[in-house]
Amino acid sequence: MVGSASATGATGIHVRVAPELRLFVRGGEATAAVDGVSTLGHVVESLGVPLTEVGELVVDGRPVPVSHTPTAGESVEVRPVRPPQLTPGAPRVPLRFLLDVHLGTLARRLRLLGVDVAYESTDIGDPALATRSAAERRVLLSRDRGLLRRREIWAGAYVYSTRPDEQLREVLRRFAPRLRPWTRCTACNGELREATKADVADRLEAGTSRSYEVFAECGDCGRVYWKGAHHEKLVAIVDRAVAEYGAGTG
Repeated sequence: MVGSASATGATGIHVRVAPELRLFVRGGEATAAVDGVSTLGHVVESLGVPLTEVGELVVDGRPVPVSHTPTAGESVEVRPVRPPQLTPGAPRVPLRFLLDVHLGTLARRLRLLGVDVAYESTDIGDPALATRSAAERRVLLSRDRGLLRRREIWAGAYVYSTRPDEQLREVLRRFAPRLRPWTRCTACNGELREATKADVADRLEAGTSRSYEVFAECGDCGRVYWKGAHHEKLVAIVDRAVAEYGAGTG
C-alpha cells in the first residue's frame, strides 16, 4: 500500500527518491506499508521505480541490498544508477543490447556506431523480449516500466527521453559501450564488409552505379551501403558520439 509523503505512521516506511527518479514517484517522496515479509526491492517497485534504475538503497544512513526486509519507521533513500554501469560479464566482453519495438531509431543509431543491437520491428510481446534478454545476455532497453520489472531479464534500463538524439546520449553515457562506427548493418545488425562495384552490381540502380565507386555490404542480409545523400548527417552523428564518449569500454 502506498500513502502520502506525510508521517510514516506505525506500520509504514518513508521513501525518498533521488531527483533523477522523480519521474516514477510524484513529488519524490512516499509512504509505503510494510508487512515484515516483502523485500525493500519489492516495495520500491510497488511505488513505480523499476529496480533497473536503482543504484543504491540507503536505510537510515546505511546501504542495504534489495533483499532487505524493511521494518516500520525506517527512512529509505533510493539513489540512481551511476554511470558507467557495468553489467555481468562487462567490461570483459562487448555489451549487447535488445530494444523494444518503440525504439527503432535508437536501434539504428547504435548500430551505426557499431554496437550490437537486436531489434524487432513488430511487437513480439514482453515475455519473448524478457526471455531473449536472458538467453542472449542482452541489456534490455525500454520505456515500458512493466517490461523492466520482469524477473527473467538479464539486465535492463529505462530510456527516459522520447527524442532519439537524447536517447543515444543516455545509453552511451550510462553504459559506455564499445564503439566501432560503420561496421554494422543498420537494418539487421549484421557485420559489414567491403565490396567492389562488381560484387554488388546486381543490387544497384543505374544512377547509383554511375555515381559511386566505394561500397560495403552486409554479410547477413546483403544490403548494400555507399556514401549517399544522407551520409553527411550520419557522419555528424558518429563524430559527435565519438567526440563525447570516445571508443567506449563495454
